[in-house]
Amino acid sequence: MTSVELAVASDSELAEVALTRAEYVHLVESLGREPNRLELGIVGALWSEHCSYKTSKPLLGTLPTKGPSVLQGPGENAGAVDIGNGLACVFKIESHNHPSAIEPYQGAATGVGGILRDIFTMGARPIALLDSLRFGPLDEPHQRHLFDGVVAGIGGYGNCIGVPTVGGELYFDKSYRTNCLVNAMCVGVVHHGKLTRATASGAGNLVLLVGADTGRDGIHGASFASVVLDADSAARRPAVQVGNPFLEKCLMEACLELAGDPRVIAMQDLGAAGLCGSTAELAHRGGCGIEVDVARASRRETGMTPYEVMLSESQERMLIVARPGDVRSLQEVFERWDLHSDVIAVILPDQRFVVRDGAEQVCDLPLDLLVDGAPLRGAPGPRPERPQPPVATGVPAPTWTSDEALLALMGSPNLGSRSSVYRRYDHQVGDATVILPGGDAALVRVEGTTLGLALATDGNSRYTALDARQGAMIAVCEAARNVVATGARPAAVTNCLNFANPEHADVWWDLHDAIEGIGDACRALEIPVVSGNVSLYNDTGGTGIDPTVVIGMVGVIDDVARRCTAGFRDEGDLVGLVGPVASELDGSEYQRLAGGVNAGTPPGLDIDLERRVHAFVLEAIEAGLLHSAHDCAEGGLAVAIAESCLLGDIGAWVGIDELGDGEGLINGAAGILFGESQSRFVISFAREALVRLHELAGRHSVPFRGLGSVGGERVGVTRCIDVSLADVRRVHGGALIERE
Repeated sequence: MTSVELAVASDSELAEVALTRAEYVHLVESLGREPNRLELGIVGALWSEHCSYKTSKPLLGTLPTKGPSVLQGPGENAGAVDIGNGLACVFKIESHNHPSAIEPYQGAATGVGGILRDIFTMGARPIALLDSLRFGPLDEPHQRHLFDGVVAGIGGYGNCIGVPTVGGELYFDKSYRTNCLVNAMCVGVVHHGKLTRATASGAGNLVLLVGADTGRDGIHGASFASVVLDADSAARRPAVQVGNPFLEKCLMEACLELAGDPRVIAMQDLGAAGLCGSTAELAHRGGCGIEVDVARASRRETGMTPYEVMLSESQERMLIVARPGDVRSLQEVFERWDLHSDVIAVILPDQRFVVRDGAEQVCDLPLDLLVDGAPLRGAPGPRPERPQPPVATGVPAPTWTSDEALLALMGSPNLGSRSSVYRRYDHQVGDATVILPGGDAALVRVEGTTLGLALATDGNSRYTALDARQGAMIAVCEAARNVVATGARPAAVTNCLNFANPEHADVWWDLHDAIEGIGDACRALEIPVVSGNVSLYNDTGGTGIDPTVVIGMVGVIDDVARRCTAGFRDEGDLVGLVGPVASELDGSEYQRLAGGVNAGTPPGLDIDLERRVHAFVLEAIEAGLLHSAHDCAEGGLAVAIAESCLLGDIGAWVGIDELGDGEGLINGAAGILFGESQSRFVISFAREALVRLHELAGRHSVPFRGLGSVGGERVGVTRCIDVSLADVRRVHGGALIERE
């Protein structure tokens, strides 16, 4: 019998589990038989892009993942780095894009629940949440609906469970009109000795399923996240899971009570692909097998089949591997937290994945084939030729004055105040948030120490749309600058790579280039990548999102008392610029607002200068020379100065020699004021620190100049900008407010 003759599953059956005909043929040939329906569903889930990373795995292997502080790199539920005092920081970012596009509240809420479990399953107490959100134009009713629902879902889940949402980012662009992006990051802390892995061992050991009963929500969720959305996607609403943060709070506390307990051999949360994903990965990491009996799993719905039990993605569930003699005592711990648990599986000596329904065996698959057997996908075609951008794109001659341009940028949805969002999040629960949302990075105190963790998410899809490698490098550098601005040393990176359909050559090559850019920047800055997530098929009807690289960065400061913030502080302080004065409008918010385009080449990046600028700012903060430091990013120099004025509630007046007479807003002047050149900080400092800062700049070989001074109630650039701080505050504060 030929392989084609063996491949008898119908097209509709393969579509249901998101397998291609070629993948099915490979499965049949590997098994030497046809799979039954349950086996087909399990393979479809484990071979989905969401679980197998069959497109991105070969590319991700090029990233730098090791370093002297790395305790756990990619391959576990989350990454972990040593932060001193015998403590580790555990963190990861994940996507929940497709579910949020269908049901924004529950899609976002269960995204938060899932990333929380990734952290506390490793024994770490979650201390902070961050997000990274993308929607279509905010003035469109459906986009407002998605935006409001997602924000409510993030706030609803995080607030209930008592973990502060301390930072994030939010952008609106037509690229996301049919595919919103919802990325959630969680950060936790654990003593080294309590760090828990999800690696099963010991034939005959038992597996406990703890937490919520299993229902029909989320079936085919992993497959759903691995296909393009279409006109029928709304009918897949049952694929969106339903969360219960109060139950997860109990589950979290029970699991943290058991962190480091010798009775717990392994701990694994149930996320994508439900029981089949978690049990298979748990056993595969330990080089053993597993036999699951679905008849032993408690269910909240009647008549559920083995297929539904295994593929359900019901939330708030955890697996615990334990010796038979320890099971009852562990169950007593969970009972104290009002949590039900069932013994649903046993560890096998050989690498098989077996499912039983009581006395009947309903699945028997080789574990290696199931977890690692998905055929990897390379480039679907040669690198497409891209049209060469003009040497200088510029923008159509604007009618704005420089004052109007600043106010337009400060009041735009992409640069305006996010206070209407983070006011809905409890960002101070736990009383450890030292730097609140609204600046460059949040700063969270590590309980019982002087240590602080600086946390940021960052990414700019305008840049990656123009040049994926350069844009990805800039995303790493800007996330690092956000952390450095607080006085913290960047420690490690997690990434979320959001792309369209990788079966299209241009998308695949953008993914390739973006990963290459992340690796190049991280190697240059000596920052390891310890965890991450890839979300592909963000595409509807052939229209995909712009390539969107989101970087989650964690930095460490030894003493939170020495932190620095972004707001100007004292009347009479000097304002300075670290980094170059340049004129680069391509890919900028100014170009988008003034010209309605995103064209040309993204800002240039001198990675060695970037590294030296970081070192200068960190040393200046450590020496107590700076009163404020603010990354100069979207909107350019003028916007950075205005933001520092708002954050400090005080005005500033500066002069920039390169502007000359500054008459009107010709493109050259606009580039200096609003261009987004890299490797720059706006800083403020006492006058007596000026000489020492010049000496420090010389030692680090970085450009540094004084621009002006802090004071008054206006934001001014000599001969160019003169607006009241009150007007800036008014437009900035109203950027996200729905207008009648």
